[in-house]
Amino acid sequence: MIAKTPEPPYYAVIFTSIRTPDDNGYAEVAKRMFDIASRQPGFLGYESARQDVGISVSYWASLEDIKAWREHPVHREVQSRADDWYADSKIRISKVERDY
Repeated sequence: MIAKTPEPPYYAVIFTSIRTPDDNGYAEVAKRMFDIASRQPGFLGYESARQDVGISVSYWASLEDIKAWREHPVHREVQSRADDWYADSKIRISKVERDY
């Protein structure tokens, strides 16, 4: 589903990843993270696609909201387990100035 975002400006957190071969509980944790993130102040939406490389984009109202999510205690705990699920990953943060 394509996220229904408000008029810009807002921010996009782009998470690009290559998964490890084993699931290691990934599906359950990913659902839990989405459920928690979607209730955070400033969360605007989410989109994701996966083939050889996965790309997930979450949309946020402000940089402060992104920082608060990054520092959320449950999210921090899951981040510490990244090697269980990802062979490689990168996070990029962009300001959306226009969408159409």
